[in-house]
Amino acid sequence: MKFSYYPGCTLKTQGKDLDIYARKSAEALGIDMEEIENWQCCGAVYPQAKDEIARKLSAVRALDSAKKQDGKLLTLCSACYNVIKRVNNDMKNDENINLKANNYLKATGYLAEGDEYNGETEVIHYLEMLRDTVGWANLKAKVVNPLKGVKIGAYYGCLLLRPSSVLQFDNPENPTILEDFIKAIGATPVVYAMRNECCGAYVSLKDKEVVKKTANRIVNNAKANGADMLITACPACWYNLNHNSDGSLPVKYLTELLAQALGLI
Repeated sequence: MKFSYYPGCTLKTQGKDLDIYARKSAEALGIDMEEIENWQCCGAVYPQAKDEIARKLSAVRALDSAKKQDGKLLTLCSACYNVIKRVNNDMKNDENINLKANNYLKATGYLAEGDEYNGETEVIHYLEMLRDTVGWANLKAKVVNPLKGVKIGAYYGCLLLRPSSVLQFDNPENPTILEDFIKAIGATPVVYAMRNECCGAYVSLKDKEVVKKTANRIVNNAKANGADMLITACPACWYNLNHNSDGSLPVKYLTELLAQALGLI
């Protein structure tokens, strides 16, 4: 099956491993990830101002590009997923944002007269693709190197889960999709209290001490519950938990462990 794919800028730079292992694993599972052309950075943070249009336009262009191909846009970075899905919700439900975004894209020649984008694209996270398109049972059947005996803590962070009314990714208080993934690759999931708490990465330039305390609280909470490692889909979380904690617990991208379980690395 083919999906239009939005990698985002971090997956082309510091987060290359997240992208590389995702593509290799998808190919092995019969999924074609077709990178959309001329994509731009999503902005990394969803703009809160109601009259902010300019910072949402790159997401609208990506969504419209996917609409013109297969109507599904696959994402992997937690920040990209959060921003693009929320902008898509705006284009569906906010007449003011919809009107201004469409008018701007027509004025700049991106959209032809009579052409509009109204939130038609379905935004899908890589984990949702594994669950709903591949299926956990099929994934498990493809595993050649099950990670038996490895105790893994799923680190969701905040961007995959909130706002839950828009993202509808999983239960924001008691998510299970990453734990189901961990089981499918043969490992043992470790449930711990801080798996869906913010790691503090967005304030790392303002107050490094707060970030270090937060990162260490997350790592120590996972260790106290028996985790051997953490996995995440967020490049910012990966960096923060690896570089601002005490380093006593490895943090890896979920796609790296997927590729390992599939015998690709």
